[in-house]
Amino acid sequence: MEGLDRFAGLDRRWIVKVEEDTSPEYGVPPWRRPIEQHIRLGVIALDKPPGPTSHEVVAWVKRMFGLSKAGHGGTLDPKVTGVLPVALEEATKVIGLVVHTSKEYMCVMQLHRPVPEEELRRVLGMFVGEIYQRPPLRSSVKRSLRVKRIYEIELLEYNGRYALMRVLCEAGTYMRKLCHDAGLILGVGAHMRELRRTKSGPFREQHGLVRLQELSEALYRWKNEGKEDLLRSYIKPVEYAVSHLPKIVIRDTAVDAIAHGANLAVPGIARLHEGIKRGDLVALFTLKGELVAVGVAQMSSEEIAKARRGIAVKMRRVIMKPGVYPQAWKRRGRS
Repeated sequence: MEGLDRFAGLDRRWIVKVEEDTSPEYGVPPWRRPIEQHIRLGVIALDKPPGPTSHEVVAWVKRMFGLSKAGHGGTLDPKVTGVLPVALEEATKVIGLVVHTSKEYMCVMQLHRPVPEEELRRVLGMFVGEIYQRPPLRSSVKRSLRVKRIYEIELLEYNGRYALMRVLCEAGTYMRKLCHDAGLILGVGAHMRELRRTKSGPFREQHGLVRLQELSEALYRWKNEGKEDLLRSYIKPVEYAVSHLPKIVIRDTAVDAIAHGANLAVPGIARLHEGIKRGDLVALFTLKGELVAVGVAQMSSEEIAKARRGIAVKMRRVIMKPGVYPQAWKRRGRS
């Protein structure tokens, strides 16, 4: 279970349905993948610089590695810096899950006239919870009214004109609009002066971000000196991108059927996280810690623990290619 512990991501206990070993003949733990496969199944917690668009940054990474596909986990405006998860090749199948996760920002709001700090704190507190937002004019999305949730607003510094805030919010919340609306309620006007994203789903600034020049140097080191240590440290296995999801570990004999798109039946489960509810998005892992697929739970953890048959998870997105594990399901079908 060492491999699973590396990507557990959630503080949940395991429910064991069956004690089972994994065969060393099939698959490979994520941290032991050959470097070429590590790249194709990798995600980068990039520190986006000010200036380029998120799409331009992704295009540079794709060209740098000579890949056919790459994608990012949530757009940042050109002037905004910070956490930009970038998925490479096959890892692009799961990067969409990061787009819809919670975000954290460090935001500098400039007030057009000073207000007392107590009044500023009171008004900012009004925005915690569900709020209505219409995307700003410069946004690339449709400007329809939407409901978003702000989980936390912490005023870190204030000098009468500039307020430094930490904001934890739902994906798709506009900090520029938050500053504008706060200024309206305060009656003095305000705008966003500076913004940095410090968290996007499981990717956090304090866990270490990679700059483009560091990525380029690591790639040069591997291609010209044969040293892959830096590249391995900068590119995380795709499993890291789903560390925020509850997990179900499947038996070796069930892996290839899932890789072919089959739904997960209860007999194929070895262990699972507590607290899974019907309708939850869950990640399916092998006993070696490899990500197989992402699906929607059809049973709760308690129901799966008690059940002997039935469909436990319907597939949403399959990541592992067929043929990595033996086709035990075909042998059973012929018998």
